[in-house]
Amino acid sequence: MAQVLADYERHLAVERDLTEHTVRAYLADVGSLLDHAARLGDTTVGQLDLRTLRSWLAKQQTMGRSRTTIARRATAARVFTAWLARTGRAETDAGASLGSPKTHQTLPPVLRTDEAVDLIHAATEAADDGSPVGLRDIAMLELLYATGIRVGELVGLDVDDVDRERNVVRVFGKGRKERTVPFGRPAARALDFWARHGRPALAVEGSGAALFLGARGRRIDQRAVRSMVHRRIADVPGAPDIGPHGLRHTAATHLLEGGADLRSVQELLGHASLATTQLYTHVTTDRLRRAYQQAHPRA
Repeated sequence: MAQVLADYERHLAVERDLTEHTVRAYLADVGSLLDHAARLGDTTVGQLDLRTLRSWLAKQQTMGRSRTTIARRATAARVFTAWLARTGRAETDAGASLGSPKTHQTLPPVLRTDEAVDLIHAATEAADDGSPVGLRDIAMLELLYATGIRVGELVGLDVDDVDRERNVVRVFGKGRKERTVPFGRPAARALDFWARHGRPALAVEGSGAALFLGARGRRIDQRAVRSMVHRRIADVPGAPDIGPHGLRHTAATHLLEGGADLRSVQELLGHASLATTQLYTHVTTDRLRRAYQQAHPRA
């Protein structure tokens, strides 16, 4: 089973070109499944059957795992068993009939338009000393809110991924799928200031082509970006404590409220399914309902 797991890791990383984080998540779930199967007496992956898969998911439930976690692990199991059958390591696809629990599709809080503006102002005031880190933080916040890109996509940007003439950025999303996302003039100005006055001050020999750099001159990591967003959000009175993903939701919500159609928002965010984008319509509908109840005399 260890050899099969190693082969599967190569398949995910090389053939499917998944990110390191996604590969680790798949391997952790499959490793848990194989460990459970071994405890039941299975010695080869060819012995995996639907009963074993269901038993594994049932165990997750007794351990208190959330419906979302169980659904994700069911998906991991189906992907794995399909690969086993496709590569001849199993006679049949045991996970083809494996169901998943329905998950509660909820979105984190989003900023109001005025709170988003206050967030940028707070970051600007914090960067009044002209420090390169301050200029970088403004540029990252502007770009996150302007484009709705994921934090992993942000930190993966290179200098050449930004087209300043057309005000678009080239992004490599999940599965290394490439898309082009436009941004507005405020983000363009912030990126220009960072490129001319901030990045050169932080760049070192090992900076490479990374667009955003950490304090030591290396490509900034996701944890540093999340920490920065939470710090700046704390400077906005009454704003919900959101991270970079909350800014992604905020951007999508504000686009829809501004009249953008679902298909365009789907392309901008890089969603594989339109159903994912449709979740944001619930946010805008809830806001309309609250506004109606507050304002209409016969609400």
